[in-house]
Amino acid sequence: MLPTYFISHGGGPWPWVPAWRSQFKNLEASLARIPQDIAQRPSAVLVVSGHWAEPEFAVMSARRPGMLYDYHGFPAETYRILYPAPGAPAIAAQTAELIRQAGLPARLDDRRGFDHGAFVPLFVMYPEAETPVFQLSLQSGYDPLRHIELGRALAPLRAQGVLIIGSGLSYHNLELFGPGAREPSEAC
Repeated sequence: MLPTYFISHGGGPWPWVPAWRSQFKNLEASLARIPQDIAQRPSAVLVVSGHWAEPEFAVMSARRPGMLYDYHGFPAETYRILYPAPGAPAIAAQTAELIRQAGLPARLDDRRGFDHGAFVPLFVMYPEAETPVFQLSLQSGYDPLRHIELGRALAPLRAQGVLIIGSGLSYHNLELFGPGAREPSEAC
């Protein structure tokens, strides 16, 4: 049974921005250790990114997902980054069914591309991009109980060799990042 991880993916496309990469050296080292820590190649990687929320849980089902450059103000070359990992349509369909069996709304999405909450940490973890990858959205409204139910519904995937990664931060409001985030963070 594979573990699950909740990770920070860092800021924007940091591995491709030399001035930023040195700032994230500890994050890079911890992400690079994950494949050694689990000591097996996953059958697929499921990334639940903090950068995707939908009214119902949406499961990426494309065979060859594209890219979604969901950041702004970075060098032009960071909008041409490719992470060519294959998708996992069969496991995605199974995932959507597990979610529905738990009484939660779910749909397949064959158009969504990898957002930076997925392709940035995966580039560090699996730079060869050979392991199938798919993403799962959060549900708009962010009801904690619904997401706990989601986690329980996804648990059987771990026994099938699917590595499940929650990617984001516990707080993600760049306008209030730093000391200004104290009050809204404490309210949660």
